[in-house]
Amino acid sequence: MLLIELQKITKDYNGHIIFSDICETLREGSCLVITGPNGSGKTTLLKILAGLIRPASGKFTISVDGTLLADENRKDYLGFVSPDLYLYEELTALENLEFFVKVRGLAESEEYCLKLLKKVQLDKWGGSLVGTYSTGMKQRLKFAYALLHQPLLLLLDEPGANLDEEGQALVQEIISQQKETGAVILSTNDPAEVARYGDQVLKLDEAGRCFIK
Repeated sequence: MLLIELQKITKDYNGHIIFSDICETLREGSCLVITGPNGSGKTTLLKILAGLIRPASGKFTISVDGTLLADENRKDYLGFVSPDLYLYEELTALENLEFFVKVRGLAESEEYCLKLLKKVQLDKWGGSLVGTYSTGMKQRLKFAYALLHQPLLLLLDEPGANLDEEGQALVQEIISQQKETGAVILSTNDPAEVARYGDQVLKLDEAGRCFIK
């Protein structure tokens, strides 16, 4: 059983509070949607959860079957899709995935990487340089990277960005499948995505406050 806890997480920059005392509990099978106006800290909060930046105070914890994960091991249980995620444009999509497999120390095969490309509907372009991809195709490849190690928690920053109707349906399918084995936390300003995915909703405002629905 998966248990995710945000415990009084606060972040500030140069004395300016971005958000403060954010508390939330999320369990396996659920999706938490973080929403709010631009500048309210949605992406910053996701980066804290991904371990990319540190909070000013508070904690983020993940427990699996009652065992608390050490901070240094959390990355093995997280998948992250973000506009800031870097892809190597001089490599093909398949080469990108194979490189990330080596970086993560996984034992997955080329066949597995090809299977992931098919899952995100890029199998026809797996041998093409990423530099030739549209923004929507790059977004799909980021999902393949995030799913590479079969994470328990999927973190999604504006997951529907740059995707057409078919891509939006793919995101919905991935989120639904992820909830069968783990949980999802995503940020969005799209009211339709909030309604579609928000088993739990955390709304941030520009004053650093949060409201839970």
